[in-house]
Amino acid sequence: MGRMQMELHTGVELAVELIRQPDRAALLQCASLQMERVFGVDKCWLLELDSSGRSLVCPRLSDTLSFECDDFSHPFAHVLREARPRGLSQEACARLEHKGLNSLFEASGHSESLWLQPLLQGQKKTLGVLVMCGSGDAWEGIVGQPLYEGLLSLLCHQWDAQRERHDRVWQQRMLKRSLDHLKDTETERQKNETLASTLVGLSRSMADLRSQVIRAAGSQLSVLVQGETGCGKDLVARGIHQFSSRSEGPFVVVNCAAIPDSLLENELFGHTKGAFSGADAAKQGLLAQADGGTLFLDEIGDMPLALQSKLLRVLETRQFRPLGAQEESHSDFRLVAATHQPLQTRIRDGAFRRDLFYRLSQFPIRVIPLRDREEDLEQLCRHFIRGFKEREGSGPLGISSQALQFLGQYSFPGNVRELRNVIEFACLQTVAGDDIQAEDLRLDEIAQNEPERDGADSGVAMAIQPGVPSLHEIDDLRAASQAFEAAIIGARLRQYRGNRAQAAESLGLPKRTLAHKCQKFNVSEAG
Repeated sequence: MGRMQMELHTGVELAVELIRQPDRAALLQCASLQMERVFGVDKCWLLELDSSGRSLVCPRLSDTLSFECDDFSHPFAHVLREARPRGLSQEACARLEHKGLNSLFEASGHSESLWLQPLLQGQKKTLGVLVMCGSGDAWEGIVGQPLYEGLLSLLCHQWDAQRERHDRVWQQRMLKRSLDHLKDTETERQKNETLASTLVGLSRSMADLRSQVIRAAGSQLSVLVQGETGCGKDLVARGIHQFSSRSEGPFVVVNCAAIPDSLLENELFGHTKGAFSGADAAKQGLLAQADGGTLFLDEIGDMPLALQSKLLRVLETRQFRPLGAQEESHSDFRLVAATHQPLQTRIRDGAFRRDLFYRLSQFPIRVIPLRDREEDLEQLCRHFIRGFKEREGSGPLGISSQALQFLGQYSFPGNVRELRNVIEFACLQTVAGDDIQAEDLRLDEIAQNEPERDGADSGVAMAIQPGVPSLHEIDDLRAASQAFEAAIIGARLRQYRGNRAQAAESLGLPKRTLAHKCQKFNVSEAG
């Protein structure tokens, strides 16, 4: 009776100890140690069946020690398949010449035998294998004890419960991760959609650019935007600010090429009252104004070398000293810089600091020129037409396919800015409600086809029709364009002997549009 009470007391202690364990790893560790202590075995390990059901692993002994369940060269595979325990002597293990088994025996201190017990929850769920190391005659006195059977039963129950809890937690984490990913994807889609209203284009390069802008906005890295003049570097900078955590702060723009070198330092750093002759009041510099927001240094490739070294120190410390000040000031700004200059060439020429370049280009972005994304032309044209109509109150309906084809043959050295100017000028020449036609996009064609001649007017003078001034004589662009258009219409009417239908068709115009232009420009069939 005393032995039964002792076993019961021991069993209760063991049960409480097992139930207390917070996770599966702690449970298996505790169970192994308690088995060694209570039953006096040399070593005890719990080999866990992994999530794939293909391998038994022994975390307590080694993360790398595992036994493949379909490898019948070791006895664990037979124990699992038959769902029955078995003993294994050291001599039998040596005959098997299995590296993993030899490792177990070495870790046991060269015990005489192993006892392998499959651990099952119910009849269907296999959890793993219990391995005990000890003397050859020890197992009959251990495995038949009620304490042993009860302990294994509780262990399997707790083990299974911990696995289910872990699976639930894992599933919840995966669900949360999936939901977060969906939320992030939807947020990025909405940002991309908003950004597409300013960074216009359906091309792959524009989609990549918008994605880069959104990623850059999510960091605090300095951004260097490079690209040709007129390609929209300022829109990229504004997009980065708009979608950043600093969007509520100021967006301060500094055009380094537009401010004289002698004034640029004062504009950036500011000055105190009396700092120099004429400084009647203190002036807050643009660095201070950008505190909490974004500082956009446009055309930074034109910044003088002396100021580049001062800017580098500001970027490293966010500290600066206004002219005439005794103490330094602090500004928490995010820097975006842009340039059309080839900075690597400027560095080789000694005109730009290499260390500043690396500091600026923590997140480099390159804007592709318009000539390399011709598929964006139509959407850009319609975007500029909508903008013109919203600003002016009326304008063209759209743009004809012939006009788009004409635009596609031009290289646009001025990029998107040049295209906008061309489209807005064409809007002025088009009757409200009509489509822009190819002849309305004539300015670049004129510049390309103008005859060369000696003198200051070489390459820019023209005398296509009487009444059309030479380009150097033009002081009213709208009047000159109307004169040219009237000359073209008059010539075409004379060619078709006053037949407006044929003339309109040859110019790609509706007949009523040609009639309207004849009336507007006072063009008669006789010219």
